[in-house]
Amino acid sequence: MIHLVFQSGTLLLWDEEVSTQEKPLPGQLTQWCKYDVRVQRWRASASDYAPILAELYHQHVPYDDQARAYEPLNLDFRPGKSPRDYQSAALSAWEKAGRRGVVVLPTGTGKSFLAQLCIAAAARSTLIVVPTLDLLAQWALQLRNAFHCPVGTIGGGAHDVQPITVSTYDSAAMQMEFLGNRFGLLVVDECHHLPGPMYSQLARLAIAPWRLGLTATPERQDGQDAEYANLLGGICFRREITDLAETTVLAPYETISLDVELDADEQQEYNRNRGVYVEFLHRNQISLGSSRGWGFFLRACATQPDGREALKAYLAQRRIARSSRAKLRQIHELLQVHRHDRTLIFTADNATAYRIGTTFCLPVLTHHTKTAERIAFLEAFREGRYPVLVTSKVLNEGVDVPAASVGIIVSGSGSVREHVQRLGRILRPSPGKTALLYELVSLGTSETYVSERRRNHPAYQ
Repeated sequence: MIHLVFQSGTLLLWDEEVSTQEKPLPGQLTQWCKYDVRVQRWRASASDYAPILAELYHQHVPYDDQARAYEPLNLDFRPGKSPRDYQSAALSAWEKAGRRGVVVLPTGTGKSFLAQLCIAAAARSTLIVVPTLDLLAQWALQLRNAFHCPVGTIGGGAHDVQPITVSTYDSAAMQMEFLGNRFGLLVVDECHHLPGPMYSQLARLAIAPWRLGLTATPERQDGQDAEYANLLGGICFRREITDLAETTVLAPYETISLDVELDADEQQEYNRNRGVYVEFLHRNQISLGSSRGWGFFLRACATQPDGREALKAYLAQRRIARSSRAKLRQIHELLQVHRHDRTLIFTADNATAYRIGTTFCLPVLTHHTKTAERIAFLEAFREGRYPVLVTSKVLNEGVDVPAASVGIIVSGSGSVREHVQRLGRILRPSPGKTALLYELVSLGTSETYVSERRRNHPAYQ
């Protein structure tokens, strides 16, 4: 008989009769297991729990499973609404894929409700992993309302483990070696974060045989998309914004790019700093188009005599392009045009967000904003008491802001994901709503190239 136990995010296996390396495990188990001479046991990744059990079953090998610590759940699922056609299709595709896989749906199309359907179908202890504390609170509330049961939370100082538990990525990565055998279903929200070297461990240290990844933008710039298959299962269902834009699921939308000319003195200062920065790149043969280019630039700034001047020039030209006086004037015009609409203003950095907030006396949300204040700001925005919110990046992902109908992108990175996420923030439907996304681009600067990069998505074609 083969014995299995969970130990610190791994599985230990041994035969009760033979516990030496000379006698290999039966069947194909050695493809997942390596012999650990320290404990005279075979060791495997916890995430290989499901294929190991399947192999034992198919080989008719008796086993004693002491690894699993999760149980079936008797759930009282009362969602209060029926799934849309694409949500039912996504659930069916996930089940056909062996209850493993990534579902790609646009922001605002009910990925969290789909997760509830999957949790109800699996009826097993479930861990939901989310990237932020805002999403932690949002998911916990939705799950309590849907299943009418206690929902545990891990993160932000909380450590309450329940059969259904929500955790931040950071907390799950630190705790999974202790909790990895307590959940049969692992749900990963905004799963495009998962393939990174730190967060991927939370999936590898869990035995959960059933897994669901949720994202609107699965592609990664580092090319680690292929890791989804190992960590969660491959993409089993996908719908894009363009697939749902003509339905009542998403509001119809228009994207408008506005070119903004710098004032003469700002253009002159931009050109001077840009020249210093670019000349430094050329002299040190640094190409920022390569994956390691930014690291080479920072290293050269730290070691070359004129590196400090080059870094200051880079930061100065970027600041001018992102937050020029002309952009502030353009924001003022747009706020006048849309004074009756609820508007989100997005920036690439906190300094620009606070400058806009100070200039126009607007509330600002950044990662520095305290949780209670953030909740109050969002509630005031939903109720219309605050018609405008300024934010750097904290609203890029997941947070529900259904009232927004206008978005103004003052500055951002070249990331397609970030741009699509910001568009998604204003696409939740309401009667008579047509969403408008403005993008302000400083002419005569590198923002023109950045804008072209981040608009490389069907949603902007």
